[in-house]
Amino acid sequence: MKITIARDAGYCFGVRNAVDIAYKTAREHGEVYMLGHIVHNEKVVDDLAEVGARIVNELTAVPEGKPVLFRAHGTTKSIWEDARATGINIVDATCPLVRDIHHEVSNLQDKGYKIIIIGDHGHDEVVGIASQVKEATVIATPDEANLLSKIKRAGVVSQSTQSIENVQAIINVLMTKVHDLRFINTICFPTKRNQEQIVELADSCDMVIIIGSFTSANSKRLTQLARSRNDRSYQVTAAEDLDPKWFVNIKTVGISAGASTPDTVIKAVTHVIEKIAKQQNQDVSYG
Repeated sequence: MKITIARDAGYCFGVRNAVDIAYKTAREHGEVYMLGHIVHNEKVVDDLAEVGARIVNELTAVPEGKPVLFRAHGTTKSIWEDARATGINIVDATCPLVRDIHHEVSNLQDKGYKIIIIGDHGHDEVVGIASQVKEATVIATPDEANLLSKIKRAGVVSQSTQSIENVQAIINVLMTKVHDLRFINTICFPTKRNQEQIVELADSCDMVIIIGSFTSANSKRLTQLARSRNDRSYQVTAAEDLDPKWFVNIKTVGISAGASTPDTVIKAVTHVIEKIAKQQNQDVSYG
């Protein structure tokens, strides 16, 4: 069995940086508090909890003298203002690319554009982006875009982990709705690379395994992309989710992982696939 692992599978630099900051802050202060999960991966959250990273629902729940960590997905403008007003120790782990999107929507608003965000309703990153401006419309699908009335001027950004295909489809609709359309492509380059690589794997391999939490938007999009090209595409959260029956008569396996999947989980999944191959009397090689 030939196993090919996508070059950019797993942690993107923004997530890796946020997790490293969380570990460092917990070691320095004994505890660090976060408003929600630092990233959408249960294994990462559990590991951080063991070293003192705690999850709270509001700033008032952070004990006096303890730091609050703002997560990779970004934090709403109002929470930033409240935190600064209280003088709490803020540790900013926002992904720099997400921070750039915040600046972009603010600039578009200042220039008089109505703001449209292409993204998942209620997603942490999208909520944070929308909070940067007075009013924003979130569009998740081309069907939703079709429901819009005609607009004179609109500035458009996207959630950083959106699929290229979905953004293109929505922009095609918006071009028929908006007279003066200003689109800034804010899909982050790690997402673009990972999506390009999963397409290559789905086309060239008998089967594709995507590793990532089902709460992770970018992991689910990788799975959707793979399945649109290869019916034998499966998403797993850990090695225990692998089913040996999937691998019957499989000679080539492609592996990718969402941006919040740690290296240790990717290695564990790969190791189990090796064992399954050997149980089927197949030699293992890597592409």
